[in-house]
Amino acid sequence: MPGILVSPHHRLYLKGEDLDQFKELESAFRRSSGHGLLYLDIAEGEFSEEYSFAYWKDFSRLYLSLFSATPNLDRHDLNQDPIEIELPREDLERFLLTVPPIKGAEYVDQECLLTLWRELEAALRIEIKEFGKDIASFFSSRHSGWNLLGRVCFHLAENKNSEERPFAFLATYANQVSRDGRSQHLPLSRALEDYSGEKQKNILLRLLAPIQKASQESGFLKERVDSGELFHTLAWTAAETYQFLKDIPLFEKAGVVVKVPNWWRSKQPGRPQIAVRLGEKQAQGIGFDALIDFSMSVVLGEEQLSEKEIQELLERSEHLVFFKGQWVEVDQEKLKDLLTKWRTVAKQVKDGGVTFAEGLRWLSGMDGVGSILEGPQDSPVLTRIISGKWLQEMLDQMKRPEASREIDQILSKNLKTRLRPYQNQGVTWLNLLHHLRLGAILADDMGLGKTVQVISLLLLKQGKQKAEDPATLLIVPASLIGNWKSEIDRFAPSLKYWIAHPSADGTRKPVRFDPDLFITTYGSVARLPWLSEQNWGLVILDEAQAIKNPAAKQTRALKTLKSSHRLALTGTPVENHLSDLWSLFDFVSPGLLGSSKEFESFIKRGNGSGESPYASLRSLVSPYILRRLKTDKSIISDLPDKTEIKTYCPLSKAQVALYQKSVESLAREIQNSEGIKRRGIILSYLMRFKQICNHPSQFVKTSGFPEGESGKFLRLRELCEVIFEKQEKVLVFTQFKEMTEPLSRFLESLFHRPGLVLHGGIQVKKRMELVDKFQRDDGPPFFILSLKAGGTGLNLTEASHVIHFDRWWNPAVENQATDRAFRIGQKRKVLVHKFICKGTLEEKIDAMIESKVSLSREILEGGE
Repeated sequence: MPGILVSPHHRLYLKGEDLDQFKELESAFRRSSGHGLLYLDIAEGEFSEEYSFAYWKDFSRLYLSLFSATPNLDRHDLNQDPIEIELPREDLERFLLTVPPIKGAEYVDQECLLTLWRELEAALRIEIKEFGKDIASFFSSRHSGWNLLGRVCFHLAENKNSEERPFAFLATYANQVSRDGRSQHLPLSRALEDYSGEKQKNILLRLLAPIQKASQESGFLKERVDSGELFHTLAWTAAETYQFLKDIPLFEKAGVVVKVPNWWRSKQPGRPQIAVRLGEKQAQGIGFDALIDFSMSVVLGEEQLSEKEIQELLERSEHLVFFKGQWVEVDQEKLKDLLTKWRTVAKQVKDGGVTFAEGLRWLSGMDGVGSILEGPQDSPVLTRIISGKWLQEMLDQMKRPEASREIDQILSKNLKTRLRPYQNQGVTWLNLLHHLRLGAILADDMGLGKTVQVISLLLLKQGKQKAEDPATLLIVPASLIGNWKSEIDRFAPSLKYWIAHPSADGTRKPVRFDPDLFITTYGSVARLPWLSEQNWGLVILDEAQAIKNPAAKQTRALKTLKSSHRLALTGTPVENHLSDLWSLFDFVSPGLLGSSKEFESFIKRGNGSGESPYASLRSLVSPYILRRLKTDKSIISDLPDKTEIKTYCPLSKAQVALYQKSVESLAREIQNSEGIKRRGIILSYLMRFKQICNHPSQFVKTSGFPEGESGKFLRLRELCEVIFEKQEKVLVFTQFKEMTEPLSRFLESLFHRPGLVLHGGIQVKKRMELVDKFQRDDGPPFFILSLKAGGTGLNLTEASHVIHFDRWWNPAVENQATDRAFRIGQKRKVLVHKFICKGTLEEKIDAMIESKVSLSREILEGGE
């Protein structure tokens, strides 16, 4: 099934397998996002109900409905006077809240929606011009589901002179436009006179066409058309008026203008509601199982109704009643059912209250998930869930946590770096949720410093820790052990840690050592029983997308770990895939999203009802997810234009064996050699060590290049899976021409499409063609370049990531290569990843490069 994705540049694309049957739709989107959105209005078939299609079809149809409702559109010349339709603020907010789990969902912000709205406007203007006829003919031919706003108008007003028939109705039509641009209306009965006669019959039929279409959908209107009543002024009872009001959407869809009293058009027309208030006082306990107080009442607006008034409303037979000085809509049956339901809940929680998790589900509108509620599903129209004083303060604090003097004192003493402002906010947020024992997901963009924020949290925990407090367990991919060790040693040397892995401290639990932090790998959790037996104060998952499959043995093992608090780190967008989101929350906050079946049922029920379930879901989970993007305006000024990261890669068993064997061989060969011969041997072995660090296949000259035999390939996968999810682009530099093709094949399997390769054997003319391809928004996602051929003279600013797969001795050569992306024209922050195999020659090369850079900086600064 295809889907519509959003690119970082706010462009829409149709993506998926077997697009042959969607050629016209794909062609429309290739032309522009606006043309694709227009085509969605008339797209049919099962695919049109897929949630990304449904969301963007709704967006397109909102524009078309507002456009078609422009007065006197049938007399308008778009060439002379283009029409600009504003996206209403309430609809903009609705679309931001209801973004479905589509690829690129994180890029759907206000700027994106407004850009696409203008592209719709431009595409419609172009298509009408290409059609070559008037606007009415275009809509009749291409978008027959819409009728241009007709000249017919239904007016409803209060008739305060009659209690039995308190409303008056009149149908009119606009016969001309005054000098100030306003339509002048006459009773519809006059149209029968003005357009009488055979010659003007077609004009009359065209005028009355919207009424004819609306009467096919509305039985209420059909009766009045058939009887001829519609052409006269009418006095209506409240019951007749209510029927008319409920059919307004049918009239407007057909192209009839409807004018009614403001109290019906307002966002919340008067109606009694069940008001449920949660958390007025401080909760009992901490975490999602803490109990918060509960109270309920029936209100009309802000006024609480007495039992007598409630009974009076329930006993009325009309659905539109005059009550307490205003017209009120009452669905007696639903109100009665909801009263029974909530009074039952009140009895159940009378002594204790409801859990924090349950209250949050009610607030978000996800009361059907893992809930004690039974009976009719609540509607926000009839039920109002209100945060009490304590709960509201708590939610506000989670959205905008404030740093304390205690946090500043601990970090200034023990953290050997200075946090950026957004990182300070992240640490404060992590500390608050840890204090409250509420599961958290830190999902900052790659390169924003998730590691240093977590290290800061561990220092805060250490600063407050008592002797009996349990330690923290950090679980990482094996390829990241070196990175974490390096960062802790660098930024928090006071933290005591133990790496429970065969490559480090071993697999046994330490006996005489009491660390603050245990570090292990995903694979080790199931193999080391003592990890599951221990009670942990905090369990942290890095690269937590590793548990996206809830049925996997590894995932099930992790979820059995005993801890009072859990934290997940991921750079992958967490809301793009619902199953991934559920699995993450099932780890950090078990039960918050209910069981897997309950969660799936909620999503299906919401999609089936025509009301998006994603606003409720986003409302529920957003307090526990912190995700900042490199493009966020609130943090972009805090970031350097180029961030360089040392990415440590472990050696595989095959690499370790080859490397050790080569070291022993080198020792033997140089023992009895000297002078030029000795230097030649050393240089050849240096090249051999670099080849082994890349991949054993490069050294032994085989063509397989299995992923599992190279720590660099494993780390490359982890990085590029995130880059792929974010639809970003990457440059990969290597000094070895023979590595370009194996790397290209490997990345093609990750990005699911071919990339580009450039080395010294590529002709200059061909190189510029490759650059042009890469620079296109829909161009290849990766570019493999040999360091010398691709290091100068190319403009590759579409890349936001640069990976140095192997290191060159001269820092100037590396910097020149990096500057292919980081140069004039680059509008994004560039992340530079420098691969280094721990414990090998590459660490020596890195140290040498650092010393050269340091010396150069000292000379330059000294010269100043």
